[in-house]
Amino acid sequence: MELRDQSSAELENIRPEEVSLPAEVSADAPAVTDSVVESDVNEVCENETVPVGNAGGELVSEPEASASVSESVVERPMTKEEVIARLEEISSRSGADVSRDEVTRLRQAFHAFRKNELIAEKGAFIADGNDEKDYLPSLDPLEERMTVLLNIIKEAKAEFIARQDEERRANLARKRDIIRELDEMAADTDNVNRHFPRFRELTQAFKDAGEVPPTDATDLWRDYQAAVERFYDQLKVNKDLRDYDFKKNLEMKQLLIEEAEKLEEEADVVTAFRRLQDLHEKWRDVGPVAKELRDEIWNRFKEASAIINKKYQAFFEERKERERENEEKKTSICERVEKIDITSLANHSSWEQATKEILAAQEEWKKLGFASKKVNNALFARFRKTCDDFFTAKGDYFRQVRDMRTSNLERKTALCERAEALKDSTDWKKTADAITELQKEWKTIGPVDKKHSDIIWRRFIDACDYFFECRKKATSGQRRTERENLKNKEEIIKTLKAIADDTPRDEAIAKVKELQNAWQAIGHVPFRDKDRVNEEYRTVVGNLYEHFDIREKRARMEAFAGNIREMQGDGNRLGRERERLVRALEQKRAEIKTYENNLGFFNVTSKSGNALLRDMERKIDHLKEDLKALEEKIRLIDQNI
Repeated sequence: MELRDQSSAELENIRPEEVSLPAEVSADAPAVTDSVVESDVNEVCENETVPVGNAGGELVSEPEASASVSESVVERPMTKEEVIARLEEISSRSGADVSRDEVTRLRQAFHAFRKNELIAEKGAFIADGNDEKDYLPSLDPLEERMTVLLNIIKEAKAEFIARQDEERRANLARKRDIIRELDEMAADTDNVNRHFPRFRELTQAFKDAGEVPPTDATDLWRDYQAAVERFYDQLKVNKDLRDYDFKKNLEMKQLLIEEAEKLEEEADVVTAFRRLQDLHEKWRDVGPVAKELRDEIWNRFKEASAIINKKYQAFFEERKERERENEEKKTSICERVEKIDITSLANHSSWEQATKEILAAQEEWKKLGFASKKVNNALFARFRKTCDDFFTAKGDYFRQVRDMRTSNLERKTALCERAEALKDSTDWKKTADAITELQKEWKTIGPVDKKHSDIIWRRFIDACDYFFECRKKATSGQRRTERENLKNKEEIIKTLKAIADDTPRDEAIAKVKELQNAWQAIGHVPFRDKDRVNEEYRTVVGNLYEHFDIREKRARMEAFAGNIREMQGDGNRLGRERERLVRALEQKRAEIKTYENNLGFFNVTSKSGNALLRDMERKIDHLKEDLKALEEKIRLIDQNI
């Protein structure tokens, strides 16, 4: 009969580690044998690992090194063709029949052959008088076939595991339905005889339902035991039937206790622990014993379990600590190389210094053992991606920088010629707009070689200044209008400052908006007063916004947050919105980088040249504000995905 003999209070005293199988612990990583250099970083990262060597000199991937030594030994060395033939045969199996250890050993054997071939090939290449740096490994069709076969095997195994998970979830739902029906029967105290046959069917059905997800097993068993005990205790089942079940259950549990006590003699701690887990599963399937014996028999079983658990914990304590230390060190290495800002590397020496840091980090990584299995592969993927991104960017930089600067010089020379052709024009408005467009286009062009930078900039700015000085002399009458505009803007500033702190908020907001509209309607002011009056205006408006809690940007952000909340649960929409914001973010960063690079080439003395410089600085400030807003929106989406 499917009954339980522990009370809820007893179950609370069972530690999870006493009844749960641990995750498989990875073996230590072997010593590193190969050095990593920039030119073969892709070869180093093949199979998602930094190459390491085992005791036999064979290369194995970092995840594969966790296989036991005994499993990696084969009676007779296999050829590469035999390895591929064996993988072909394995790939035709179902996922349930695939041995992960066998596939790992075959892959290790193949890579050992491949490494020896490459060493011989490279030696022959150098022996022929070639430079070692020019060596490129030959392609191996068998290696490509092995990759295809491994993917087929991996997919088959993944499908098998997925089916198992689905079956466990279905079993969990079925068992929960059984528990709910048992609870309903326990509440119906007037129909013992009618319910008991159904009770027997349900307990058997619970046992036959199969495995459930490990994370739900303990709570499910506790709920099931509680429901069964309520049925027996509250409904007063026929004593003869109950005594018979108790006697049978006692005999079965005594046998389980004897088996648990014998496990102390098992030399292999891991084997003993796993067998103990099987005994716990069987214990759960056995029903309760007489109430007066429950504590005694459970304590015996628990004491035998505690002995095995202590041995198991002591056995793995040192390894877990070592894996924790390796995880911290690998995380530190990742963080260190991720701090290298590729976008800030603007010359040869900075790239070479960064390269030395990357190579030193790779050497340090190879000397470390495994981190915990749940993070080791993720850490390596993170480290390898950073290295790959760095060397890809470095190659692109040195290939493109010379062509880019040559092209930039040609474009800037063309702008100088166009500006020089316009500088004598007296069509002030049309020409001013044209020269302004030339200046905007100049800002979008990157740097040129240093020996040309000052010369080309001076040529361009001289042409621009010449035109604007001529226009200034010809349009002096415009200054009177600008002075009148200045007076009107100063009056608006005085009016804004006159708004009292105790003014009703709605009235103050309306007044501020009105004055802002009036400000926008006023034309240009004298250039020498432009920055001063604009700064004074922004300051007084900013103070009023803060005092009367006028938050347009915050309102826009709150509206955006509302839209994101509406999308919550729709991963596709959130993903598309995030991609759009990321693209906008990268575009803003590129614009800031362009402006900042251009600022480095400014060397002006004229008023119009200084005005252009200040205009670029203001644009950079505005772009940085936009950048912060985009980053905040992306963080908001990440919190809701």
